[in-house]
Amino acid sequence: MMGQAVLSRPMCRRSLLSLGGLWPFGLTLPRLLAAQPRVRRRAAQRCLLVFMEGGPSHIDLWDVKPQAPLEVRGEFRPIQSSHPELPLSELLPGLSRHAHRFAVIRSVTHGIVDHNAGSYYALCGRFPVEGGQLVLTDRTDTFPPLGAVAAKLRPTAGPLPAYVQIAEKQFNNGYDIPGQAGGFLGPAYDPFVTGDPSIPDFTPPGFSPLPELSADRIAQRSRLLADLERSLARLSDDPRWDRLGVFQRQALQLISSPEVRSAFDLSREPAALREKYGMDRGSNRAIEARQFGGLPHLGQSTLLARRLLERGVRLVTLVTGRRIDQAWDTHRQHFRLMRQSLCPPFDQAMTALLDDLAERGLLDDTLVVFFGEFGRTPKIGYVTSGAGATSDGRDHWPYCYSVVMAGAGIQPGALYGASDRDGAYPIRDAVRPEDIVATVYAALGIAPHTEIFDREGRPHVVSTGRPIEAVLASS
Repeated sequence: MMGQAVLSRPMCRRSLLSLGGLWPFGLTLPRLLAAQPRVRRRAAQRCLLVFMEGGPSHIDLWDVKPQAPLEVRGEFRPIQSSHPELPLSELLPGLSRHAHRFAVIRSVTHGIVDHNAGSYYALCGRFPVEGGQLVLTDRTDTFPPLGAVAAKLRPTAGPLPAYVQIAEKQFNNGYDIPGQAGGFLGPAYDPFVTGDPSIPDFTPPGFSPLPELSADRIAQRSRLLADLERSLARLSDDPRWDRLGVFQRQALQLISSPEVRSAFDLSREPAALREKYGMDRGSNRAIEARQFGGLPHLGQSTLLARRLLERGVRLVTLVTGRRIDQAWDTHRQHFRLMRQSLCPPFDQAMTALLDDLAERGLLDDTLVVFFGEFGRTPKIGYVTSGAGATSDGRDHWPYCYSVVMAGAGIQPGALYGASDRDGAYPIRDAVRPEDIVATVYAALGIAPHTEIFDREGRPHVVSTGRPIEAVLASS
């Protein structure tokens, strides 16, 4: 495996391959991959969506441009990775060791520069304009996100929720960001939102019954509730009764199940492993990431995600920002924020995650996706949104950005699409968020043409996009 030495001059394809020891044998990456048996597709049993809300800079992470002008490539240099044709940013030294596992799609494009609407597009795969207006928050008729659909079509049998979001709901400009709730599938398919597992004495919401309620009293109330539900069901066909029953049963399971309580208990993990993911040393939580408060929750949130997936949760959305803060929205002081506040905890936590999943044999069954609602402007200081950008910032850029996948259902080493010299526009194999969502569904074993039904009984296919077969493992 290659090291992570910073390259002092721009890399060309020939020099990078020679560094990997392939050039003397006349092997290019396409030949190398073609010479190996294509991984057979095995549907992912679980999925982690690492949503980098705010819009991470593709040029400074996954699609580096060392030969672009300085005002485009910025101050970060590429480093060698374990993938002979995928240099990564120097900001990702840990993840560079896992690059051979990645499928990278470098040609995602759309035209939505708004965070809320862009997030809906990314998480649901539906164009975020209805009635001539941007979709800015979830409603009872909005399309459900990946997690809700997965919970609907691939429900879990155990007591843990099928769809979980860590650590908190995201909020922006007066609204909860859309693509977080169950949409027209109803509140029964909303995620269980855990709260921040990195804080001292973390207890998920609803996990602390009143002290006077013993296990026997909880069981008695459960039986009484079941009797009451049967009586009410005879009196009314209103589906709200059924949804109310779902919430009550879920609450009772969360309170009474030792398995559930154990799954959320990070103290059961070895101290060394918790340190590897990243522990908070008592940071000031009032300081947002974009004010150099970092991502203090991210390490333990990522560890909790692994514990929940390992124990049967179908899909976890891990939000890398903090509360109302779109952490990767680096309009100002972009390079300092990336180097100091964002990338060190991100690289540490995600490297630990992939190490951990691989060592436990879980990566063969788990799909991991790194993505945001868009990228950042190729040219530093170029303004595309109302928030603007200073001379050291990058503004919103949905016209070309990258999505990274790894694990179950994915062809390791696949590189799909390409951006131009400046990372501004796709020059080959452009895809849209619909296609990314369709690819995730395909990796989960869900055909994109599968139908779900809204509250009026109308059918909807889960995705209007086309799976990107080149990044999926063979059938």
